[in-house]
Amino acid sequence: MNRRVIDIDTPTGPARAHVTRPPRAVGTLVLGHGAGGGIGASDLAAIADAVPLAGWAVVLVEMPWRVAGKKVATPPKTLDAGWLPIVASLMSGRGKLPRPLVVGGRSAGARVACRTAQEVGADGVLCLSFPLHPPGKPEKSRASELRLPLEAGLPLHVVQGARDPFGTPDDVRAELPDPSYVTAAAGTHSFGKHPTDVTAAVLAWLAGAF
Repeated sequence: MNRRVIDIDTPTGPARAHVTRPPRAVGTLVLGHGAGGGIGASDLAAIADAVPLAGWAVVLVEMPWRVAGKKVATPPKTLDAGWLPIVASLMSGRGKLPRPLVVGGRSAGARVACRTAQEVGADGVLCLSFPLHPPGKPEKSRASELRLPLEAGLPLHVVQGARDPFGTPDDVRAELPDPSYVTAAAGTHSFGKHPTDVTAAVLAWLAGAF
């Protein structure tokens, strides 16, 4: 297993990509973190350990605001502006990663992936703990963002905590054309300390969709 860290320049500052690449990788999964945490989140760390064993390269991206030591994420447009060149860099040049390319992330990272999936040329989108709405404010829905990959004809899957205050699995299913797009996992917005059900759902979807 080859592991490396790549510094990537973006218009919003330097980003950092943590790449785990197995021999003869069959595809690439690029994941961003949430607005209040980094790539050490239990679900991201578990995926980075498990998914390469199934033959996929996994990249956990530290966004520029996080690399700069800030505690709060930048606005959505700034996040998107940073994400685009990160994915472009990973998928080009001498060390480019293999397709299919699945982009995604947890929480705010999932929103970025949905908004930019078509522009980066993604082949699919994986959302972990998609923040469908702020807690207690279902009227402020972000469902239109979640549906963007489907409108572009891309495979989409959402893994959502059963008690997520940002939207339960049933809340998310209600906004999508097919309930099979959503897998329920134990826990809340951060899942659990050992999210084996999350990694199982991700592995099953990757195997079935690609």
